[in-house]
Amino acid sequence: MADSNVTEMSERARDVFRTVVENYLESGEPVGSRTISKMSGLNLSPASIRNVMQDLEELQLLAAPHTSAGRMPTETGLRLFVDGMMQAGRLTVAEQQAIATQIDGEGPVEEAVANTTAALSGLSACAGIVHVAKREPVLNQFGFVPLSDSQALAVLVGNDGTVENRIVDLPHSIPSSTLAEAANYVSQRLSGLTLDEARARLTEEIGQGKAALDDAAQDLIARGLATWSRDNASRPVMIVRGQANLLDETAAADLDRVKQLLGELEGKEEIAQLLDHARDARATKIFIGSENKLFALSGSSVIAAPYHDGDGQVVGVVGVIGPTRLNYARVVPMVDFTAKTLSKLVS
Repeated sequence: MADSNVTEMSERARDVFRTVVENYLESGEPVGSRTISKMSGLNLSPASIRNVMQDLEELQLLAAPHTSAGRMPTETGLRLFVDGMMQAGRLTVAEQQAIATQIDGEGPVEEAVANTTAALSGLSACAGIVHVAKREPVLNQFGFVPLSDSQALAVLVGNDGTVENRIVDLPHSIPSSTLAEAANYVSQRLSGLTLDEARARLTEEIGQGKAALDDAAQDLIARGLATWSRDNASRPVMIVRGQANLLDETAAADLDRVKQLLGELEGKEEIAQLLDHARDARATKIFIGSENKLFALSGSSVIAAPYHDGDGQVVGVVGVIGPTRLNYARVVPMVDFTAKTLSKLVS
């Protein structure tokens, strides 16, 4: 029964189930009854353990990959273990320092976030990921470069020195003087404002007759600002570190799954959508295998947690991606600590 819970299991079944799961997560290999009888201290014979394991298999909590092999937890079993039986560990001082020191020193926040994610990846032996909301640029300079009679390249220079380009459609046969007029207005009247602020001021000044722009220039500026705002909202910033960690010693026996996962990591927009589900979580969120359609084929798990600014607003989500057999009890506190560390960084 897929909806079985811990309280419905006998003490013997819970002990056997816990032992199977913990040994499987440690070794990545199916666990046999003899192994359990020797390691667990259950004082049960291999035959008794096999009977319990058979019962757990009928409950869809364990599965045997081969007839003669031991048992391994199903995704349903892993979910039961994670939600009802797992005891999260504590990070060592060295592990905490390995993450925390990445935020030390001077440099842009994005660099510290990337470094912290890389440290998390190395400690967890998974791929580290972070999803941050793309910062709205503050206008410094603005220009248009004509590409054809119907298109121009809108060039935005931000206060931080970043330069971004967008292609905008032009009204028919717009003169070059209008392009220059629009660029001069933005640089002189809208400099120092965010995109939303710039759009609001443009609307206000047009409404009050203060814009001193003809209709074509007004329309051109509105098109450019709207294009940037729309793109800014739909382009998540994803940082992925440590994909090589997924190619561990067990990968050779499961290359198809690893190739599938590496391919999925290229779909950053899809991963960002998945991580959005963790933005409102009060604690670390765990997605196991086919619970999420994106990683259903690769059989992968995601552990993620949101981090916040000084006002308590969610800034982004940090986490790891790895095989379903990853050490949840060890990785969950790593992700939680990393999220808290990043919260201090951006506060």
